[in-house]
Amino acid sequence: MERIDERAVSAILLAAPGWARVGLAMPDERLRERAADALAATISERLASTPAPDRNQLNLPL
Repeated sequence: MERIDERAVSAILLAAPGWARVGLAMPDERLRERAADALAATISERLASTPAPDRNQLNLPL
């Protein structure tokens, strides 16, 4: 199992919608759950996306 890069998760959280980050501290339980779901979806979408190819990588024929 691959370890998740903590810096990447931190950057993703900072780029997440502001309402979701603030929503985690709200007294309303339903709003906290929606905020947590939105943050989890943002993290999983960003981590699942394929990284951009490295320009320094040589193209090798198959």
